[in-house]
Amino acid sequence: MISKLVEALKSIVDHRYVVTGGNIDEHYCKDTSGKHVSAPAAVVRPASSEEVAAIVKVAAAHGVSVTVVGGHTGSSGAAVAADGAIVISLDRMNRIERIDPQSMTMTLEAGCIVQVAQEAAEAQGALLPLDLGSRGSATIGGVIGTNAGGNRVLRWGMMRDMVIGLEAVLADGTIISSLTGMLKDNAGYNWKHLLIGSEGTLAIVTKAVLRLRPLPTTRQTALVATEDFDSAVTVLRQLEVRLSGRLTSFELLWGNFYEAMTQAQLEQRQRPLPSGYGFYAVLEAMGGDTETDADQFERVLADLIEGGTIVDAVIAQSERERDAIWAIREDFQPLLATMRPLAVYDVSMAVADMPSFVGAASDAIEAKHPGSTILFYGHAGDGNLHALVSNGEMDKQIQLDFDTAVFGAVRDVGGSISAEHGVGVLRAPFLSWSRSDSEIALMRTLKAALDPDNILNPGKVLLPAS
Repeated sequence: MISKLVEALKSIVDHRYVVTGGNIDEHYCKDTSGKHVSAPAAVVRPASSEEVAAIVKVAAAHGVSVTVVGGHTGSSGAAVAADGAIVISLDRMNRIERIDPQSMTMTLEAGCIVQVAQEAAEAQGALLPLDLGSRGSATIGGVIGTNAGGNRVLRWGMMRDMVIGLEAVLADGTIISSLTGMLKDNAGYNWKHLLIGSEGTLAIVTKAVLRLRPLPTTRQTALVATEDFDSAVTVLRQLEVRLSGRLTSFELLWGNFYEAMTQAQLEQRQRPLPSGYGFYAVLEAMGGDTETDADQFERVLADLIEGGTIVDAVIAQSERERDAIWAIREDFQPLLATMRPLAVYDVSMAVADMPSFVGAASDAIEAKHPGSTILFYGHAGDGNLHALVSNGEMDKQIQLDFDTAVFGAVRDVGGSISAEHGVGVLRAPFLSWSRSDSEIALMRTLKAALDPDNILNPGKVLLPAS
């Protein structure tokens, strides 16, 4: 059956783009966490939506599932195929088809790297607002599949807010396309939003039309410190008001995260601010008035310092200093090297619930595994927190202990077990801690309607029905 399957795939895609067995690169067999590993039957690299559709039809005819992969930057196992499945890599479908500066839209294929799309937009005087640390490897299809948010959600929203049109392949091989440039379209059900965040379980997104924004001409970046959480929130709300909507990023770092992150980076760069404060925040504003924006930014921070809300601050005066500030939030490799093996979390909740969540999660982990390292940080302004947890070892029971502690604390504050990294395999057992039975039943109904044979990325998001 495998040989017939491979021959059928090679009749669709040039044989150079079909790889099987031991020739499959491990890149296609695991995600960035390394915890989710599989042995797919084949990796296929199509060059068009039509080829994707034909591959899906072949897979269905052979009773084999398919999983589409992007940049492999996920950590929940969402893009790891089942054993014996077909992996569809969209890396050849990476073209930017059109940028329309008047309508402020960009039409591109799902395999396009986020940073490539950002740079292409900027060359046309436009901004693709989505920005995240994995911009150099994450793909447009991947960030649509997880409804990624990143560093600028506070001002421009999640990926869902940037998608105007989609083209996708359904489980029966049908190509469904609405590559419109219209911002407003209420003619019937909006199926595009159903696919965004579905992690490739309902359809395979092959193209998208994204909403762009005029490219800002000013950018101010700062790192500030506060003694407590309430002061950090006050800084956020004051900046939102007094910068008149220009606040783009508010990345909140708990004090122990700042200490650990900057300590690990000392060989590359010095700390912009001393350690020892309760909280730190990376702030960024973008605007269009070169004469007043910087002065306004500095004036607001000065007022907050004078009032005692901010206890220390540094404002970037050059691109080098800006990069050094952002490295505290994005240059994880030195820190992760000291913490592996570790568990990584991406959760969300009301901003007011963050302190109680952090306290409860920390207490639960400490009770099970005393002396564990627990670091919290995140976008905060949109309720999104990340956590790194490590105690020097890892097995299934330790992972379960960590998961139960973190997701239990999320459940208790009415939060979500996944903010932007997907449910995948890792979080699927805990879906009922964020979704009611009726919601999960509706999800199963939708999955059964769109993918009755469970061909598309099975085992992700929803566990098999008992």
